[in-house]
Amino acid sequence: MADEVPSPSAASTATAPLGSSVISLVNRLQDIFARVGSQSTIDLPQVAVVGSQSSGKSSVLEALVGRDFLPRGNDICTRRPLVLQLVQTKRKPDNDEYGEFLHLPGRKFHDFSEIRREIQAETDREAGGNKGVSDKQIRLKIFSPNVLDITLVDLPGITKVPVGDQPSDIEARIRTMIMSYIKTPTCLILAVTPANSDLANSDALQMAGIADPDGNRTIGVITKLDIMDRGTDARNLLLGKVIPLRLGYVGVVNRSQEDIQINRSIKDALVAEENFFRNRPVYNGLADSCGVPQLAKKLNQILAQHIKAVLPGLRARISTSLVAVAKEHASYGEITESKAGQGALLLNILSKYCEAFSSMLEGKNEMSTSELSGGARIHYIFQSIFVKSLEEVDPCEDLTDDDIRTAIQNATGPKSALFVPEVPFEVLVRRQISRLLDPSLQCARFIYDELIKISHRCMVTELQRFPFLRKRMDEVIGNFLREGLEPSENMIAHLIEMEMDYINTSHPNFIGGSKALEIAAQQTKSSRVAIPVSRQKDALESDKGSASERSVKSRAILARQANGVVPDPVCNCVLFN
Repeated sequence: MADEVPSPSAASTATAPLGSSVISLVNRLQDIFARVGSQSTIDLPQVAVVGSQSSGKSSVLEALVGRDFLPRGNDICTRRPLVLQLVQTKRKPDNDEYGEFLHLPGRKFHDFSEIRREIQAETDREAGGNKGVSDKQIRLKIFSPNVLDITLVDLPGITKVPVGDQPSDIEARIRTMIMSYIKTPTCLILAVTPANSDLANSDALQMAGIADPDGNRTIGVITKLDIMDRGTDARNLLLGKVIPLRLGYVGVVNRSQEDIQINRSIKDALVAEENFFRNRPVYNGLADSCGVPQLAKKLNQILAQHIKAVLPGLRARISTSLVAVAKEHASYGEITESKAGQGALLLNILSKYCEAFSSMLEGKNEMSTSELSGGARIHYIFQSIFVKSLEEVDPCEDLTDDDIRTAIQNATGPKSALFVPEVPFEVLVRRQISRLLDPSLQCARFIYDELIKISHRCMVTELQRFPFLRKRMDEVIGNFLREGLEPSENMIAHLIEMEMDYINTSHPNFIGGSKALEIAAQQTKSSRVAIPVSRQKDALESDKGSASERSVKSRAILARQANGVVPDPVCNCVLFN
């Protein structure tokens, strides 16, 4: 509730030293983290300004600063998160006010119209010039004696309908961006809602309720009180009777679009705002809840108290990160400036890399119990995968009796075949040998892939210091292995061609013509032993009686045409077993 917050005058007196010290400290930490890219690891206290498009967010921020410096327009104006750090300076005779951008170090902008143009130009550089939205921050620091120390993040307004280059899901993207800021416990939420709309339908309060369901981190800002319907007022809203917030609400009166077009100064607008609340009896007793000056004091006080509350945990997280970074820094070793020292260091790194590579091949590194790796994996590829792929090659696959018969007939040409020629045998055998090429090339590819994995897994501590050297080494080693893969594949292809060009029929396991006849004779002899003697005599007499008949049949077979030659199974055995 608003009544729970101390009065601005007492708060400003009591907490001014605290606010000026801790807020500036957090601002310096934010700048450091933004430069080194560590913002995601430690969440620093800040105030995120949330509201729908045209809710008056930009007018509130300009009123807090007291100067016109934000882009204006009818469509979406804030298209990148703007981290605005207000730094109070001592009053000087020249009353100097200026701004500095983090991406333009050392350059001061004394003309606030130039600040507006730079914000617009930097937004266009990242998000494009046609209403695109980006989550990359713009960091602006404003030094002025007329501001209080406050750090705010102006987020893009929630929009419903995409325009320009905005994607169709622009509302979901903006909500996701806003939620990434306000969901952290260290972030205060400044929920801006116009008074001429239903507070229960406020997009800002809806998102704040999701990120801060207890309302402990949310400050409500009610804008456009001067254009509410006649007979209505925002007293119940400011008192928190509609949607309660522990940090309460503040009502403000912004400049109208007409005031902006006629260049009405913010100073005059603040005077008009003060007269508006003084002349409205309904707002009597709400002095601490009305006006931009009260909002600035309240933000300064609450932010300082919030930083004080989260400071112990923040200090512990930073200390933990420092220890981890110091340990990592120590592991990198000393920096070598001389050329000779750099050369020796490079040679040492390459030597350790070679040793790590050899250790992985020989199995001397830390062993993994979950999978095979290194030399064990290569051994498995040769002994299991490659051997299995060779055993799966069936030497008689796609080789039928018709193929053999056709090859024999083609080899005889227009002549009759007296004996089976050797040419079809060589043709058919070469075709079957060529089927060994694919599994052999696949094995070479597997070995190449495993060597690439070994090169990537070689972890040398010194290489962590030089990521570009590591990347370059991976490229060189990859090219070296890739260059060796092509000659290996050519060598494998040549070996297969050699086996195809010369078929070793003298091999002891080869069943040639004489050996096939010998086997057939042994089979015939063994079968004859089992025949009774009496039946053998009858068979001999039968053979003598039909000798003349077999002679006639033999002459008939020899007189056949070439296309009638049909090799019997014995011939097949002789040629292709």
